[in-house]
Amino acid sequence: MRYQAVLFDLDGTLLDTLTDLAEAGNRVLARLGLKPHPTQDYRYFVGNGMRHLMECILPRPLREQEEALEAAMVAFQQEYAKTWQVHTKPYAGIAELLDYLSAKGCPMGILSNKPQSFTQLCVDKLLAAWRFHPVLGQREGIPRKPHPAGALETARILGLAPSSILYVGDTGVDMRTAQQAGMDAVGVLWGFRDAEELRATGAETVVQAPEELVRIIAASNTSAE
Repeated sequence: MRYQAVLFDLDGTLLDTLTDLAEAGNRVLARLGLKPHPTQDYRYFVGNGMRHLMECILPRPLREQEEALEAAMVAFQQEYAKTWQVHTKPYAGIAELLDYLSAKGCPMGILSNKPQSFTQLCVDKLLAAWRFHPVLGQREGIPRKPHPAGALETARILGLAPSSILYVGDTGVDMRTAQQAGMDAVGVLWGFRDAEELRATGAETVVQAPEELVRIIAASNTSAE
């Protein structure tokens, strides 16, 4: 099948955001007089929305208090807004992948569980050299991934069948999103999770470098001719 578009996750797939997310989260904990988490632990905290992130980093008594949880989310947005771009950058090989897709005229979209404002900010500041449409983050009234609503919304916006869109992400949340939306899923190993999780949650293929994605897409185009 020829893929007519590619839908990307953002954090852990296009952008290495881990350190900035971890440092913002740990500053929230410092405000509360709590111990920080190791940066690598955040690989398993992020990917399922900001509320889930706060539930992961807060101790049980606080995470079970709605008021404390809401206050932590507000604090995190304040902290992350200050320093979201200190360490964040595209992964090695991403620019070449996006250049290839752009040269082929392949539509590219982004679907993230990051709040819409931060999703758009990251794209505008760090991925402005390429055209992404649509760019969808977590929004009020829209279920977050792995619910397929955002992926199916992308298909409608592009006017394409979901089965003609390749979904690329780095977590089980992404793989399940693709599966439920009827899209082929490729899991990437340069992000936040491992091959075992990606394969167990529906990845058709797992890749170690962006150039492998180029070969997959090129092969799909050739086989469709």
